[in-house]
Amino acid sequence: MSLIKTSQKHEIASRFTSCDRKVDADQGALERVRQYREMLVLRLGDQAMNFRTILAPIGVNHLEKDLRQAIVFSEAAQAHLSILVVAMAAPPPVGGYGEFVSAAWLEEREGDLTKLADAVETAKASLSQSGLSYDVQDLYTEYAWAGEDIAPCALYADLVLVGAGAAADVQFSKRVIDGALFQSPTALLFNPTDRPATMTPRSIVVAWNSRMEAARAVQQALPLLKAAEEVHVTMIDPTETASSNGEEPGADVAAYLARHGISVVVDVLSGQGKGVAQMLAQHAVDVQADLLVMGAYGHSRLREFVFGGVTRTMLETAKLPIFWGH
Repeated sequence: MSLIKTSQKHEIASRFTSCDRKVDADQGALERVRQYREMLVLRLGDQAMNFRTILAPIGVNHLEKDLRQAIVFSEAAQAHLSILVVAMAAPPPVGGYGEFVSAAWLEEREGDLTKLADAVETAKASLSQSGLSYDVQDLYTEYAWAGEDIAPCALYADLVLVGAGAAADVQFSKRVIDGALFQSPTALLFNPTDRPATMTPRSIVVAWNSRMEAARAVQQALPLLKAAEEVHVTMIDPTETASSNGEEPGADVAAYLARHGISVVVDVLSGQGKGVAQMLAQHAVDVQADLLVMGAYGHSRLREFVFGGVTRTMLETAKLPIFWGH
């Protein structure tokens, strides 16, 4: 394990904000310290946040919870918030679109459109009271086409945010990740928790394997990594080869992060026959991480993007926010 010290400005931020770990009894005080810490970090010159446009695809059934999380996160980032309210249409009851369809199915689709329009108005009303720069779009699509329909919206965002409601709906979140992450160059922040993701996480675990996807995730997550008190670059059974990890696995990425003023710890773990997803999840608990940064892996098959094993497992079982790059 090696430690690389942070920059002077980040040391100042940590000194002012380390008291949040010493306050146990007064939860209100904890929250006030957290708010002050977020304000302080946002004002530091080398902590400038680069997420200027945040896209939040929200299902009509997840609106209240996910909209609140998106607003809180975007306010902390001082970003423009683009809301994409999504309704998934039921497939026709018979094979082809040219064949007869039932009146009940047509009525169901009309009901979907009404529900979608109501959700859009609700979102606009909430956002108008937030003080944020925002826009609201709607999307009525089918599961088979949802990824392709969501992808163009992600082209014009710095970050895609998936909230707790969408995260709990695995089929919905898979379509969002398929389109927003795998069919665009934009990173995605997946938050399965009830609390809004924070712009100033105390501790971050970076899942590192020297592959392009992991490197892209690290680069895209720099605004969050710079704001953290400590970053754990975590490797599981790395191989020491010139073509991947070099003679000292983790040293290269640690040096890269240190040049950005980030406090880095390199953790080399032994898998001991356990799955990578299980190891990462447990290590995040051990270091009390607020966020996991990792590459997303998969491959295209016909019209569906098939997630890699670790990506799929983390999607289905994650207990903390995950920042994915691809």
